[in-house]
Amino acid sequence: MTMSEPFSLSIKSVVDRLNSNTNSGITESKVKERIKEYGKNEIAAKLPKKTIKILIDQCNDPIILILLVAAGLTFVFNDDLPETIAIITVVLITVIIGFIMELQGIRSLEALRQMGFTESTVLRNGKIKTVKSSVLVPGDILLMEVGDVVSADARLITVENLAIKEASLTGESRAIYKHVNVLPRATILSDRKNMVFKGTTVEQGSAKAIVVATGKNTQLGKIQEMGSTIEEERTPLEKKISALSKRLIYLTLFFAILIIFTGYLRDLDMRLIIETAVALAVAAIPEGLPVIATMALARGMMKLSKRNVIIKKMEAVETLGATNIICTDKTGTLTEDKMQVHTLIFEGEVLSEIHNKDNVYFENIEKSKALNVIIMNSVLCNNTILNAKDMKGDSVELALIQFVKKLHINPKEIKENNPEELEIPFNTSSKLMATLNVTEKGFTVYVKGAFESVINLCNTILKDNKSQVFKNKKEWTNRVNNLASQGLRVLAFAYKELDEKPEKNKVLSQLTFIGVIGFLDPAREDVKATIKVYKEAGIKVVMMTGDHLRTAKKIAQEIGLLPQNSVSSSILHGQDLQFETEPNPTMVTNILNASVFARVTPEQKLKLVSLYQVNDNVVGMFGDGINDIPALHKADIGIAMGIRGTQAAREAADVILKNDKFTAMELAIKQGRAIFDHIRQFVVYLLSCNLAEVVSVGLAALLALPAPLLPLQILFLNLITDIFPALALGMGKGEVDIMKRPPGKANEPIMSAKRWKSTIIFGLCITTAVIGITAYAHFVLQLTSKIINNMAFYTLVLAQLLNVFNMAESRVSFFNNEILKNPWIWSSIVISLLITVGIYYIPPVSNALFLTNLSTEQIGWVIVFAFGSLVLSQIFKRLGFTF
Repeated sequence: MTMSEPFSLSIKSVVDRLNSNTNSGITESKVKERIKEYGKNEIAAKLPKKTIKILIDQCNDPIILILLVAAGLTFVFNDDLPETIAIITVVLITVIIGFIMELQGIRSLEALRQMGFTESTVLRNGKIKTVKSSVLVPGDILLMEVGDVVSADARLITVENLAIKEASLTGESRAIYKHVNVLPRATILSDRKNMVFKGTTVEQGSAKAIVVATGKNTQLGKIQEMGSTIEEERTPLEKKISALSKRLIYLTLFFAILIIFTGYLRDLDMRLIIETAVALAVAAIPEGLPVIATMALARGMMKLSKRNVIIKKMEAVETLGATNIICTDKTGTLTEDKMQVHTLIFEGEVLSEIHNKDNVYFENIEKSKALNVIIMNSVLCNNTILNAKDMKGDSVELALIQFVKKLHINPKEIKENNPEELEIPFNTSSKLMATLNVTEKGFTVYVKGAFESVINLCNTILKDNKSQVFKNKKEWTNRVNNLASQGLRVLAFAYKELDEKPEKNKVLSQLTFIGVIGFLDPAREDVKATIKVYKEAGIKVVMMTGDHLRTAKKIAQEIGLLPQNSVSSSILHGQDLQFETEPNPTMVTNILNASVFARVTPEQKLKLVSLYQVNDNVVGMFGDGINDIPALHKADIGIAMGIRGTQAAREAADVILKNDKFTAMELAIKQGRAIFDHIRQFVVYLLSCNLAEVVSVGLAALLALPAPLLPLQILFLNLITDIFPALALGMGKGEVDIMKRPPGKANEPIMSAKRWKSTIIFGLCITTAVIGITAYAHFVLQLTSKIINNMAFYTLVLAQLLNVFNMAESRVSFFNNEILKNPWIWSSIVISLLITVGIYYIPPVSNALFLTNLSTEQIGWVIVFAFGSLVLSQIFKRLGFTF
C-alpha cells in the first residue's frame, strides 16, 4: 500500500496516515514490520547476464548452426574426421571471441558501479541516527542538508532555504526551491515543490521530511520499471546479418537440392551425391564470416575502450555507424552543468559573454562604484562555503564566487573584513536574500534576488557613482525581459549604506538599485565543432530537455544546432506534443522537422524515439538521468555518461562514455561506419570467393572436366586464403571521407542489389580463370587429372587473394585507396602464400589435400590466369557494373 498524492495533503494528514511522529519518528519495531510490508528501499537493478547465457547467445547464429550440421554430415557421410574437426574449430573460434568480448563489456560496466551503500540521517525513537538508505521505510523522518542525495520520496515538514537539484529526474537544470504548503491534486511532477524525490540532490539549505514512498514505489522506481518493460530493439547489424544468413541458408539448400536432383536423374551413386552436396554446401557457406565479423567488431570495441567509450555489446559498434539521429539531453551533455556569469548590466554599462572573457576585459572598464558594489554583494550576500576544499553551495552563488575570483579578488578576505551581522534568508515568497555587514564606513545592506522583488524595494539607482532617483524602472524591466528571452537566469542587486545598525524591519527599506546579472549554464566548448561534424555526416542532432524553452533555444543557438534567426517550427514545447491520440500527419511532420524539444517528460522522450524509429531512422539516445531511462532502453543505441550518469542510466544504456564527453561519440560513429563498410567488403569478398568455388566445381562436372577442387581443398581455401585477407579488410581505418557522407538507411541490407551483382561478377571472373586453366591444362597441355587439379587449386588460391583489391569503391583510384594502403592486406597475402607453399612440405597435409609438384611453366600459367581474373574484374568495375 502506498500513499496517493501526498503533496495534496497537509503535513498532519500525512503523518497521521503513516502513524509517525515529527518529533520522534517511528520505532525500530515498526521499521521491521514495514520492511516486511513494503520491502527494502531498493530498486532491482538489471542483473548482469550470466556467463552461460552469454555463451549460449554466441551460438544462436544461423551460420554457426549450419556449420555444425555440415560438420555432422561430413563426418557421417564422408567419414572425414580432419574436415569435421576443421569446421568445428571455426565454430569454436567464433564463439570464443564473441564470448570474451561481451564478457569484457559486462565487466567494464560492473567496474563503473559507484553507488555502493548510501546512508541517510533519520529520526527514530526520538534519536538522530545514520542508517543504510536501503532500510528506510514509509513514516521515517528524514533529515537532509547540503550535499545529501535524497534516498526516498518524502513530503517536506520543515525547510530552511532548501533548494533541490532535480535535473536527473525532471531535466530541469535550475535548483528548485522547496516549501511545505499544500498543492492542488493536479500539480505535475516538476511543480511538486513540497516533495523531495529519490535520486535528487540537496544543493542548498536543510530540511525535515517524512518518507512516503520507497523502492519501486518512488518516482525513480516507476520510471525505471517503465524502462524495464520496454522491449529492447535488436541492433541494425543483428537484423542485417540475420537477413543475410537466411539468404545463405536458402542458397545452400538450393545447391544441395539441385545437386541431389541432378545426381538422381543421372542415376549416380546416392552416397556420392550426398558427399558432393555436403561439400558444395560447405563451399557455399562462408565459414569465415562469423569469425571475421566478430573480430572486426571486437577490434572496434577494444579501440573505443582505449578512448573511454565502453561498449556493452559488440553489435552496438556498428549501430553507431548506422545512426542518423542523435537525441540528447541539454544539461551536462551539451552544457557544463554549472552556472556562469554571462551578462552584467549596471547603469551605463552592458558587459556580455563574460564567461568567455579574460581579466583584461574588465581592466579596460573604469572601476565604477556600481561594479565594486556588485562584487561586494556577490561575495557577502552569499552562503557558499569557502573553507572547504571543494566549494559547496547554490549553483548561482558558486558562479558569483567564481566571477569574483576571475577578477583576481579573494572572496575569503572580503568575508573576513566585512563580518555579517544579520541575514535574511531566501524564501519562495520574498524571492530575495539580504545580509547586513559591518564595513569601514559603518554598516551596509546587500540584497540579491528576483528582479520584480528587488526593484519594488528600490527608490534610487546607482548612477555616475552616486544615488539618483530611480525613474527608468520600465526601461530596466524591458532589459531584464530581454535577458530572460535569451534563456538567461537573472538576479537583481541592491544595497544601502548606513551609519548605524538598523532595526530588522527596516533593513529592506529605501534600497538603491545597482544592476542585474544574467547567468547561463554555458555550452561545452567542444560541442559546436562536433555538431558541425555530425551535420556533415548527415546525422541530425535533436535536443530533448525538461528545461525552459528559452534556455534550450539559447544553448541550441550557441552550439550551432539552431541558426541565430531560427524559426519557431524548429522548436517544440512539450505541451504541444499530443501523444494521447495517434499523431496526425501535420504533427508528425513538425516533430520530424524540429531540432529542439523543451519541457518534455520521460514518456514524451520515449514516444519521440519510437516515432523516429517508425519513420525508418536509427536513433542514438544520450542520457544521464533517471528521466532518460525509458528512451535509453527504446533507442537503437543508448548512450550514458560514466561519471555524471546515474547507475540506472548506465544499466539501461548500450554505450557508456567514461569521460562524459559528447565529442567522444564522433570517434565511435566513425569507427562504426568504417566497420560496416568493412563488413560489407568482406561479405562480398567471401561470397564471391565461395561462389567461384561452387560454380567452378559445378561447371567442371557439367563439362565433364577434371575436378578443379576436392572437399578438403575447399575447406582449406575457406579457412586460409579467404579468412586472412577478409580479416585484413576489417583492420582498415576507413576512407578519409567517411564522415562527410550520409549514413546508410535503417533498412538498407548488408548486401544491396548492386553488391549482389558485384559478388556474382567477381565470382564469375574467378570462375573463368579456374575453368579456363582447367580446360587449357586438359585439352591443350593434356596433363594428368592430379596436376590439373593442383593448377586449378593454386589458380583459385591466387585469384582469391587478388580479389581483395576489387573491394575498393569504383569512385576511388585502383592505385590510391584504403585497401591498397592497408599494410594488413599485404601481410595477409604474404602469410596466405607462405602457408600455401609451406603445406606442400608437410607430407600429411599435402597428402590430405592431394597436392603434387608443379613445373615452372605450370606455375607461370597459374599466375597468368589468376591475374587475368583481377584484370577482368577491374574492366567490369571501370565500366560501372560493380560498386
